[in-house]
Amino acid sequence: MKQPPGYEDPSTPGHVCHLQRSLYGLKQAPRAWFKRLHDFLLTAGFKSSKTDVSLFYYTSGIARVYLLVYVDDIIMMGNDGSPGFFLGIEAVSSTSGMFLSQRRYMTDLLGRSGMADCKHLTTPAAVTKATVPSAQLYDNSTQYRRIVGALQYLTFTRPDLSYAVNRLCDWAGCPVDRKSTSGFAVYLGDNLISWLSKKQRTVARSSTEAEYKALADVSAEVTWVVSLLRELGLHSGKPATLWCDNLRATYLCANPVFHARTKHWR
Repeated sequence: MKQPPGYEDPSTPGHVCHLQRSLYGLKQAPRAWFKRLHDFLLTAGFKSSKTDVSLFYYTSGIARVYLLVYVDDIIMMGNDGSPGFFLGIEAVSSTSGMFLSQRRYMTDLLGRSGMADCKHLTTPAAVTKATVPSAQLYDNSTQYRRIVGALQYLTFTRPDLSYAVNRLCDWAGCPVDRKSTSGFAVYLGDNLISWLSKKQRTVARSSTEAEYKALADVSAEVTWVVSLLRELGLHSGKPATLWCDNLRATYLCANPVFHARTKHWR
């Protein structure tokens, strides 16, 4: 740090101003921090990803180094090493490869919610429409929102919980606004790398239209993934394949023309 322009003290040039607020309280602090880190990494030989601005990569011969930034947390790995613990997510090696685990995060969440000693059960999600309760069912609404928000972060490595967690936020099957739920899973080879379970922003008038909107969402996600892989030199060159369980929606993708009968397709 250095003394700001207009406030230099020539008698004590080595002194700096004492901030009355924390670093995170200043609006431009994150921007200034990332700008300084960005410029330093570029001078060190890293390249900034155009697909993901928080990703930097370095290539020299067969050696590759990847550096990912989240605010002031940084994780770096290369093709001759493996990542460790980052933002509550741990990379665990096994005989079949590597998988991401949030075991420590989940254990801490159970402790904070007073459920550390509860018996485990399968994911409790009934395949029925969600209903709006007529009375307050949970006294401490602040704690409920805090726990549900923490569960949202847990779905980063647990796609099997996505639907159930979003049901807790009233993000799925809501009969009040009649909005459908988009859900997709993106695979890179045999590895599941991206997924989503989220209520759509608009009302679909048929299952065909709802599935078509979901296809639009997954197409945008796949386009982003392919762009990132090409930038890193990891793309195989083969076109991506999209699967959909609605035949009419696939017809609509081939001929994207909405007409009066579209709303009657099921």
